[in-house]
Amino acid sequence: MNDVKETKQGVFAANRPLYIAVAVALVAALGALVWAFVLQQRLTETEAKLADAASKDRMALIRQLREADAKIQANSANVDEQMTRAQQQQAALDARAQALAADANRLQKTQAATAEKLGSVETDVSGVKTDVGSVKSDVSTTKTQLAATQTDVADTKSLLQRTVGDAGVMSGLIARNHDELEVLKHKGDRTYYEFTLHKNAPATLLATVKLQLKKVNDRKSRFNLLVSSDDRNIEKKDKTVDEPTQFLTGKNPVLYEMVVNQVGKDTVSGYLSVPKGM
Repeated sequence: MNDVKETKQGVFAANRPLYIAVAVALVAALGALVWAFVLQQRLTETEAKLADAASKDRMALIRQLREADAKIQANSANVDEQMTRAQQQQAALDARAQALAADANRLQKTQAATAEKLGSVETDVSGVKTDVGSVKSDVSTTKTQLAATQTDVADTKSLLQRTVGDAGVMSGLIARNHDELEVLKHKGDRTYYEFTLHKNAPATLLATVKLQLKKVNDRKSRFNLLVSSDDRNIEKKDKTVDEPTQFLTGKNPVLYEMVVNQVGKDTVSGYLSVPKGM
């Protein structure tokens, strides 16, 4: 029995290095498995972080692209609006230039007719020098013709600053800005009230009438006004800048005239012209 025990101990002792090597190999294999598992976990976490960062960067890039596209569209809309306004202003300038050219042409024709009249007058004066009485009569006639001619020239020049109002009446001199209005005030022919009206605001009392802005289109420089006078309301629709708006008021009707010089987003500014003493 002892011999068998000693034999087993001898075998174990002889194979101890092998057992140790197997144990070390097993421990190393287990450590390698643990290290591989930890490394796989870290790799998975790293890949998840990278995917999350890439997703955030992609979303940020998409957001930036959308913001840039919105800005480009807004700028394009602003450019289109500015081009439209410029075209409208150019059309208004062209129309005004054509009107001035037509007025200048009429003035030139009137001046030519005036010169012809003056030449005829000079011929008549030279032809009556032999008769003193006849000369005096002709000189008197000549003076009358000259005065009438000067009046015609002055009236023709004033046409460049006058126009027909919406009531079909030839207006007085029209002021297109504050400086021109000050000149009209110094002439003393009429009384002028400057105003600024706001859309849908309460009516503004000027002289004996009330004015209220109902509608305004600043892009087309057009507006609608409600005029209250003599217990009645008069709506002036689709009016434009520097257009004389006329109406009669009072027991003995007199002509009131209103001119708007500026049209804003929700406001208009201009003046009301009334006869002296009203």
